[in-house]
Amino acid sequence: MTARQSLFVGGSWVEPDGGHYEVIDPAGEQTVGWAPEASRDQVLAACAAAREAFGPWSRTSPEERAAVLGRAAGIIAGRLTEHASLAQAETGATTGTARGMQVGVAAARFRRYARVEPAEWAIAPQINEAGPMGRAGVMGALAVRQPVGVVTCVTSYNNPWANPAGKIAPALAMGNTVVVKPAPQDPLSVYRMAQALQAAGVPPGVVNVVSGRSTGVGEAAVASPDVDMVSFTGSTAVGQRIAEVCGRDMKRQLMELGGKGAAVVFDDADLGSAVAGIGTTFSFYSGQICTAPTRVLAQRGIYDRLVERLAAYAGRLKIGDPREPDTVVGPVISAAHRDRVESYIELGRKEGAVVVAGGERPDPPSGFYVAPALLADCTNDMRVAREEIFGPVVAVLPFDDEEEGVALANDTDYGLIDYVWSGDVARAFRVARRLRAGGVGINTVGRNMEAPFGGFKRSGVGRDVGSYALHAYSEVQAIVWPG
Repeated sequence: MTARQSLFVGGSWVEPDGGHYEVIDPAGEQTVGWAPEASRDQVLAACAAAREAFGPWSRTSPEERAAVLGRAAGIIAGRLTEHASLAQAETGATTGTARGMQVGVAAARFRRYARVEPAEWAIAPQINEAGPMGRAGVMGALAVRQPVGVVTCVTSYNNPWANPAGKIAPALAMGNTVVVKPAPQDPLSVYRMAQALQAAGVPPGVVNVVSGRSTGVGEAAVASPDVDMVSFTGSTAVGQRIAEVCGRDMKRQLMELGGKGAAVVFDDADLGSAVAGIGTTFSFYSGQICTAPTRVLAQRGIYDRLVERLAAYAGRLKIGDPREPDTVVGPVISAAHRDRVESYIELGRKEGAVVVAGGERPDPPSGFYVAPALLADCTNDMRVAREEIFGPVVAVLPFDDEEEGVALANDTDYGLIDYVWSGDVARAFRVARRLRAGGVGINTVGRNMEAPFGGFKRSGVGRDVGSYALHAYSEVQAIVWPG
């Protein structure tokens, strides 16, 4: 696993101008491999290669593009164990997560977009009155999805398989070409994906991958005049900077940014279900996921019981080597991020929150571990209740009635996914409709992968997943003619 990786530009594997840097296993702190550091010129060359490839690729039939994606899905799935091992080494994910939610979901996304869908649809005829251009008549119209062009995909570190696949597959299905800039912490898996696409027959230049720790790599991939659209998953702060660059040239954007999901738990809720759902914040990616229910709003009638049960749940979770079959909580991505998460726990204490679980550093001999932490007696003006921590930390706030619960849930800069737990289904749906979030889970943290995904407010711009991604990576063209 210690080979030196090359860049993938214009269908060729290219030595990086900036040399290589270490990719570190967050569980064992050993070297996983050596990732390439692209120069600005190499990034621009990748964008130019994507521009050159766009015309021919966009003119291929949807069926031909779908066949390439289908073959890629088979190649990825056929090497699932090997790919999951690398993903685990790069991210610290548990074995089940690496196989099922990382590589497995990536293969499923390529299969999903290997399914050809109509790219045009008829619009009802319209009878126009006579005007300055001529006589009255019937006008027909057709709406057609056209590819945007060259798409820069900037991906997140928490899932180096599913996240890039969710961008690359629908973008290619629509006839776009892509330049992928993976997160610097775990780019090696994305190069394996590029190998699979190359083996599947993707033409040179249609997919390009450039990586690096320097911010200049991402900046060049976003600002290149050859790029028509940027698809970004990451922090709101970085997303704002990308949006400023895109705005100067009117580039299309798809932004999936930060989250501070509220879990509104009413006093008639099934507490077992609520605890299990909220508890995924502690275990799933060790809390490094924007959709986590990190801000729990508990109605006073069940507040004490919910805190007690969440604390007990957190205390039972095994922390340690993610390769061990009974490990539930693996490491966070880096030492720097561990320090950041721990600083938030200490900040919560200073703000007046009570740390009822976690807060101490676990004792594995190596690795970047954070014990799942539960902060009770929080108020909504505390930074731990307002800012995205991106770690296994849950803040609990009390509320009295439905109105207060909704008001607290909406009093945030974010709006990605919220959750409602209640035994009264009518109330749960009523509350869900009032929440200012792109998605709401009712008595579940599960997702329907055909449902639109994206955020309100500072949680993002646009929607993807399922058919919505095909719209996201396309322009809609209207063709009108006299009937």
